[in-house]
Amino acid sequence: MQNFTFYNPVKIIFGKGSIPKLGGEAARAGRKALLIYGGGSIKNNGVHEAVTDSLVKNGITVVEHAGVKPNPVLTHAREGVKKAKENGCDIMIAAGGGSVIDEAKAIAAGARYDGDLWDFFSGRAAIKDALPVFTVLTIPATGSEMNQGCVITNEVTKQKFSTVSPKIFPKVSILDPETTLTLPAIQVANGGVDALAHLIEGYFTTRDADVTITDELVHAIARSVISGTDRIRVNPGDYDARASMMWSATLALNGLQSLGYGGTSFANHAIEHSLSALYDIAHGAGLAIIIPAWFKYHLKTDGPGRLEKFGSAVFGVKTAEETITAFEKWFGKIGEPTRLSEAKIPAADIPEIAENAMGLIKRWGMSYDLKTVEEILKKAK
Repeated sequence: MQNFTFYNPVKIIFGKGSIPKLGGEAARAGRKALLIYGGGSIKNNGVHEAVTDSLVKNGITVVEHAGVKPNPVLTHAREGVKKAKENGCDIMIAAGGGSVIDEAKAIAAGARYDGDLWDFFSGRAAIKDALPVFTVLTIPATGSEMNQGCVITNEVTKQKFSTVSPKIFPKVSILDPETTLTLPAIQVANGGVDALAHLIEGYFTTRDADVTITDELVHAIARSVISGTDRIRVNPGDYDARASMMWSATLALNGLQSLGYGGTSFANHAIEHSLSALYDIAHGAGLAIIIPAWFKYHLKTDGPGRLEKFGSAVFGVKTAEETITAFEKWFGKIGEPTRLSEAKIPAADIPEIAENAMGLIKRWGMSYDLKTVEEILKKAK
């Protein structure tokens, strides 16, 4: 078990009816909020009204920044930075899923920076300051509500890159499971795959596999994600399943899921980001394609040990091959693709996908070369 330092300053307010608490929390940090959200679903499910009502009652003026895409894009984030600066916004309120929260974090950093926002994602600059971010989570998936990272896609260069900084940890995140009751089944599925992917990255790439406590935490959260997703699909009104899923997705990427592991990497995410950047495919769907293919590569290079352990603890199977099959079957059951062809991505594009992925792989300091990435992608044809 490796040495580690764990730091997570995010205050979580969890449970039904918790959105009205947002205003009082945010008022301690500022008086003018940029309210960031997506396509407008929060207006249909009552979240927008609840958020704005709480903010206004606590003396906070609201400037809106709507239209965040499921894969948030640089041009829209730049518009948010401009809007925040022009209106003198001093706090960010993100109401939505991980994409909305990611863009809010980017805007928060950009509003305190004189250069171009992409500098943070390309490695040309580090985030040294940011406006306070508050979140109201409506789609459990990314864990962005309780971590220090964010992802943005540059539409011009076709690069989906990330940046991290303790400055962009949210101050407070409101997690009300009732906000998820109207989510379409495919968004529930995408969230389940994403949360599961966050758990397996460190678990399968660690160079120190003797970390029982973290392994058992990963197993437990993975079982909860799978169970919650399955229960919601059967009964969308199952509040307890929604609640368990929401908290599980948060725990899947708040830092606890990799404590004590050594030399980990986000291999599946690095390759999937290329799919998202080039084809604008849902992140969860892209991960469902990449994960089984990467497992087949991992089995060849690292052996069956970790796959057997995970499969036994989570799926109740014995062999590494059965574990890979269990992942594929579960992805298929919840409506996700497991092959490039199922997403109408031609095998002929594999060299281009791999070349694009290498940008992030190099940015993250991973040891994969172009040939290796192409080999993995060929297993996903």
